[in-house]
Amino acid sequence: MQPLAFVDLETTGGSATKDRITEIGIVLVDESGVREWSQLVHPQTRIPVFIEQMTGITNAMVANAPRFEAVAEEVGALLQGHLFIAHNARFDYGFLKNEFKRLGMTFQPTVLCTVKLSRTLYPEYRHHNLDSLIERYNLKAKDRHRALADAQLIHQFWTHLAASFSVSALNDTVQQLVSRSSLPSHIDPLLIHDLPEGPGVYLFYGENDLPLYIGKSINIRQRVLSHFSADHRDTKEMTLSQQLRRIDWIETAGELGALLTEAKLIKQLMPTHNRRLRRKNDLCAWQLLQQEDEQLRPTLIWADDLDFGSQNNLYGLYHNQRDAQKALRSIADQYQLCLSSLGLEETAKGRPCFAYQIKKCKGACVGYEKPLEHAARLMVAMTKLKLTTWPYRGAIGIKEGDEIHVIDRWCYLGTAKHESEIHDLLAGGRPAFDRDTYLMLSKALKKAKVISLAAV
Repeated sequence: MQPLAFVDLETTGGSATKDRITEIGIVLVDESGVREWSQLVHPQTRIPVFIEQMTGITNAMVANAPRFEAVAEEVGALLQGHLFIAHNARFDYGFLKNEFKRLGMTFQPTVLCTVKLSRTLYPEYRHHNLDSLIERYNLKAKDRHRALADAQLIHQFWTHLAASFSVSALNDTVQQLVSRSSLPSHIDPLLIHDLPEGPGVYLFYGENDLPLYIGKSINIRQRVLSHFSADHRDTKEMTLSQQLRRIDWIETAGELGALLTEAKLIKQLMPTHNRRLRRKNDLCAWQLLQQEDEQLRPTLIWADDLDFGSQNNLYGLYHNQRDAQKALRSIADQYQLCLSSLGLEETAKGRPCFAYQIKKCKGACVGYEKPLEHAARLMVAMTKLKLTTWPYRGAIGIKEGDEIHVIDRWCYLGTAKHESEIHDLLAGGRPAFDRDTYLMLSKALKKAKVISLAAV
């Protein structure tokens, strides 16, 4: 295993792009033995009172400390060639990455997170924060929430692991956690550490501002990396990798938010590598209408002609007339319905339809089955395809985490975090009825926490 660097930082807050480092602590383990290094850093901003109280590092203590630019080369030299190990490593790596970036310096360590390492090696435990490890393994904390002291704790945890697992087992686990996906050549390999591990939508871009592909996942990081782990086996993924220049993402409160956002963005932006959710302008459904001859006949209705969210007598949702007719023929075959009575075949009055001739029709076309009997069997056959009429008085909100998805007659208006945003979404009107959104919502509403927005 390569030389190790156990790293901990103290900062002015939790944002790697807005807040700054106040202290760096490093424990190095290599052929020279174990060495320790620490340094207070002037953050070029005030340390908030609650941070002073938590860490014990005050504004007075850092007043005469060097700025990061003064210690950057030394820190870089210390970490060079070492495996960067930190607890919740994304935090510490993110801060150092941004500090080096401000100076125009490259910082590309191999990173290992001991939170993930603990979860992998000890899945039976629920908590893996540093305080839990201290209590569980009797680690000795000298000065908690100071950089060097916490780096020493991480080193102690590593020592415990080395005594508890074989070299090969520990090494294999580490390699599994630090192995880098074969990211496309134009993408910064350190992006791996920036990708969130929660739900949301990710967007792949090429040379311009129109996305190549939009996807969703309950774990954005895992899903994005999976695209490239198989790019040598899949022609589509290989083509996408060659075109890719930039990756963006939108985090959501949960899976439903990711599903709705993905469908909305794909229809708005029409990415070239998406097919399934791209907008279909000729959405249609069957409506059962009574004819003069008392037959109940399916009539194809188009989305532009009816309010699909409110209409009660609609069956199936199809992207075009061909798909609709194909589905109706399948039902006719399954239930021995008359092709002529369904309007799928033109025959002279009193002449049998083709299905009757091959004994797949009970004779409605030639009077052997009464119109009402055929209509009753047709209603039963179409039951599973019936669209659910919007069951609420008006718009609703679906609560997911700290977000509210605003829905009106099966149309997704958007997601709000504050009441003022709900008003804005309702005032913006409804988009066109969308088949994919309807299917998502009809399933989600069975277990969703619904808030009535009729009076908002």
